[in-house]
Amino acid sequence: MALYKYSHYLTNVADPRFDPAFAPGITAPYSGIYKCQGCGEEVLSNTGDPLPPQNHHQHALEQGAIAWRLIVAAG
Repeated sequence: MALYKYSHYLTNVADPRFDPAFAPGITAPYSGIYKCQGCGEEVLSNTGDPLPPQNHHQHALEQGAIAWRLIVAAG
């Protein structure tokens, strides 16, 4: 889980950037922290770089497919 100490550095927004989940290996549309919706693993990615591929980590069957969602946007 992404953590922070100083809340005045973050802003809570209702922005559609946070809504979609992305497949492994696609180009990250935004820079920030992405969270796997199945297992909760978090990664940093920059705009234009690929999100981690399918073989980055494995899921148990009950965790479903790997899907990355932006949880903290940079900039």
